[in-house]
Amino acid sequence: MSPDVHPLVTEAMKKAAVGWLIVDERPATAAWLTWIDGAAYVVHGGSEQPIEGLAEADACRVSVRGEHGGRILTWQAAVERVDPGTPTWDEVAPQLAQKRLNATDPVGAPVRWATTSRISRLVPAGDPVEQGESLPDDAGAAPPRPTSATTPTPIPRTLHRRR
Repeated sequence: MSPDVHPLVTEAMKKAAVGWLIVDERPATAAWLTWIDGAAYVVHGGSEQPIEGLAEADACRVSVRGEHGGRILTWQAAVERVDPGTPTWDEVAPQLAQKRLNATDPVGAPVRWATTSRISRLVPAGDPVEQGESLPDDAGAAPPRPTSATTPTPIPRTLHRRR
């Protein structure tokens, strides 16, 4: 455990596989991430998860949920890029590939990420922003974003009773 990281952040992130990233007051984006040696690492861009603004950001906020499913913590993070070919990339990319859910090619993922995606290191900066009593009472759910998507066909008719 890094001595500079708040213990609550460390404990929450050890169990978290998903976090909600808030970049520049944009709506929170769910992202899979991995906690390694006192920092969270996230792969984004290319064919991986899109996280708008993270590639250019210097900071973001990370919210994680607890075992009960509710938000337990939000912390401020400094965003650092992990460049391909660096010792950090060589150490972290294979670990991220192992923990990637639904990976189509976990063995070749680090090579693909080097050309199409980015790995960002999210380093906790200071004490948690929200925890316990300071968490808001609302659900934090954002309204649905406008879309042109529609249901192309009518809903199937039910001939028998539903159980």
